[in-house]
Amino acid sequence: MTRTERGEPAVPATPGDAGAPGGPTPGPRLHAPAPGWAIDADVVVVGSGVAGLTVALRCAAAGASVTVVTKARLDDGSTRWAQGGVAAALGEGDTPEQHEADTLVAGAGLCDQQAVRAMVTEGPGAVHRLIGTGARFDSDADTGEILLTREGGHHRRRIVHAGGDATGAEISRALVDAVRAAGTPGAPGTAPTGGRIETIENALVLDLLTDEAGRAAGVTLHVMGEGRRDGVGAVRARAVVLATGGMGQVFSATTNPPVSTGDGVALALRAGAEVSDLEFVQFHPTVLWLGPEAEGQQPLVSEAVRGEGAYLVDDEGTRFMVGQHELAELAPRDIVAKGIMRRMRERGTDHVYLDARHFGAAMWEQRFPTILAACRAHGIDPVTEPIPVAPAAHHASGGVRTDLRGRTTVAGLYACGEVACTGVHGANRLASNSLLEGLVFAERMAADIATRIADASTAPAPPEPAPATARAGAPEPAPGRADAPAATPLLAPEARFTVQRVMTAGAGVLRSAESLSRAAEQLDRLHEEAARALEADGKTAEPGVETWEATNLLLVARVLVAAALRRAETRGCHWREDRPDRDDATWARHLLVTLRPDRTLAVRTTAGTAFPPVHDPETGPGPDRAATQGPPAAAGAPAPSPAPADDVSTNEPTQES
Repeated sequence: MTRTERGEPAVPATPGDAGAPGGPTPGPRLHAPAPGWAIDADVVVVGSGVAGLTVALRCAAAGASVTVVTKARLDDGSTRWAQGGVAAALGEGDTPEQHEADTLVAGAGLCDQQAVRAMVTEGPGAVHRLIGTGARFDSDADTGEILLTREGGHHRRRIVHAGGDATGAEISRALVDAVRAAGTPGAPGTAPTGGRIETIENALVLDLLTDEAGRAAGVTLHVMGEGRRDGVGAVRARAVVLATGGMGQVFSATTNPPVSTGDGVALALRAGAEVSDLEFVQFHPTVLWLGPEAEGQQPLVSEAVRGEGAYLVDDEGTRFMVGQHELAELAPRDIVAKGIMRRMRERGTDHVYLDARHFGAAMWEQRFPTILAACRAHGIDPVTEPIPVAPAAHHASGGVRTDLRGRTTVAGLYACGEVACTGVHGANRLASNSLLEGLVFAERMAADIATRIADASTAPAPPEPAPATARAGAPEPAPGRADAPAATPLLAPEARFTVQRVMTAGAGVLRSAESLSRAAEQLDRLHEEAARALEADGKTAEPGVETWEATNLLLVARVLVAAALRRAETRGCHWREDRPDRDDATWARHLLVTLRPDRTLAVRTTAGTAFPPVHDPETGPGPDRAATQGPPAAAGAPAPSPAPADDVSTNEPTQES
């Protein structure tokens, strides 16, 4: 049965079509076949973790029609793998102010205080609303009170958990059940009805659709496998929400699932959005060490294990974190990861150990059943022996820059969850703040979207979206034409592993100007070789999921390395061996990166720790954070130096100030 027979229309060409006369000058786009089917919704949400599903549910509750697009199944995102829990000031004697203070310390001077304050004050209510959605957290059998634990960087027990160490799985279950209950199959080619949620699983998002005014108007996507919809299509919508999760697969070893290939950040860059703080990648200190050749997703040993009293030892059994920080093993993650790396370097080893034998079998089985099973599956019994651990890529503190309503610098495009940079995490995420950030900012975003849709319902119909990839499968316009888009050369699937190894060697926990410059050269070589082949004879790798993922990973890697090379200091989880000190005078500021139409990277800095406001032509500027200040500077501390000038990162390293 053809798509037409199924009632799914091909996307029509419009005056705003990429490359069409009168349309906006298009930016770089992925090579892909033209969309062969299209559906409409008020909101399209890309991603099905805690942030994406919360946005979908809140928008649907406000009466909007929502389509959720997810790369695998609804419950296959990073949320499902979260072990520790959700941080919120719910315990007796705890306050949002104390939670804010711990978050600011962990963020190493780069947190946006307004964003942090919004998260910690609205967090407890968001957790209770999640419980109302159906999430069941661990509670005292006698009193029914929610049980709280403690993790690194927190001075109080404020981590809500479920199933002992399966918090993410429980949150995912509750939200997926709620979304499916709100869903409706619908007829082929029709939109979900108002207030309903439609889901499209096994779909990789490709690029942004825009209208004639340049506002986000939907996405193109590729549905993997045969079904009611397959191949490349489009979801046209009034608002586009990126909730695609992280980019951990840019490194060889990560706690992230295979789907975390930075697709949302790459799409946003190609659409012209700003990304920020991508150099701050958090390496989780305690990931199960499976050997020097291990690659891909690695089992996480939750920080909650240390929160319950486990401690780190080296190969001689010496507890080495004592004396390095007042919280020892419960110091912020960047400090623990650095402590582990230092001890490994001193001892000439590639891992250390986490000792929790004193827990006993009963505690392991009741409190940490998931971790116990994972360890035993790899031949390690934590009840009787220490667990070998080493740092691995875990969480991106940066991402697509947003305001306090989740709006990006592209009108109509929103971002939340790990793909976003709200300013909450600064230079280093505080443990278990990520799920809370997803909840709080998803609710804020949904409120903004609902208001916008309600206002738009009385306005004239918006212009048709321009299918940004509709011409991507056709020959490119002649070089030199003003409307000629810069093609994005696709990488062969095997290039993914080259990118991962380059990033692990040059931009891992330990970085330097030398290692980052080498990584930049190798990544640029990959990009330029593909670009030359495309420009010479129009050849590029065959469009497909693996080539699109590899291409997205390369773009994200280039941005990360450019930012890490530019930031000539050590701060939070960005550790420069050649610049070991934190430099507030020069670097108490954020790096903003955009992708130019010619595929070069433009890097600039903010004037200080605050982000500039985001302006939306329909709803006006977002909450003005220009006056937001970070933690007070020490007495007599110099004011930040003038921001370094903008620069471009192509084949040459960025200029350092």
